[in-house]
Amino acid sequence: MSASMAFGLPTTSRQTPGSNTGAGRSDNRAGMALDETLSAAMAAAQAGDALAYRKLLRDCLPVIAGMARAQGVRPESVDDVVQDTLVTIHKARATYDPSRPFLPWLRAITQRRAIDAMRRTGRRPQEVHDPLAYEAHADLGPLPGTSIETRERDGALARAVAALSPGQREAVEHLAFKERSLDEAAAITGRSKGALKVNLHRALKVLRTTLARDKGESDV
Repeated sequence: MSASMAFGLPTTSRQTPGSNTGAGRSDNRAGMALDETLSAAMAAAQAGDALAYRKLLRDCLPVIAGMARAQGVRPESVDDVVQDTLVTIHKARATYDPSRPFLPWLRAITQRRAIDAMRRTGRRPQEVHDPLAYEAHADLGPLPGTSIETRERDGALARAVAALSPGQREAVEHLAFKERSLDEAAAITGRSKGALKVNLHRALKVLRTTLARDKGESDV
């Protein structure tokens, strides 16, 4: 069963993202409005609102499809990327920080799933420069690649995670690295879902600060 069907959502083959024919300013306002809507829906979903969560996933369908196409995914593989992205959103939903923009978080997940799909078909992914998406990403695993820069970044991340408090490190390990749900992580760790969310949000803030500082020092 596909992820779309599992969530009770339609497939994406007949859906297209919104028109880009309007003025740039109008598009920007529309994008901001969409981000605010999706962010509010995710915050409600994190609080247990099942209807808000289903609406969020439904509203994300055309957005994810558009992002996948922009990444260079073949038309016949777009649905697969959408479904894989929905699954990742479901597993990593606790990692989203409602105080931050939603679309960069979603874009980072979609780009990773698009890369996975194109690697399976032997197609080279299109590079997308989006620093905000990198900063807000939910999947803390390294991007594909074996360059020195990638290895250095991975090492910096590993050191930063190791320096976290035990509770924060535990939250990152289960919710971000292993993409477990809050219920699953709570059952495994014996911690409350509220404690896990707080630890994760604090951990992400610490990691952002630490990695930004390390990058600044390396650039000197």
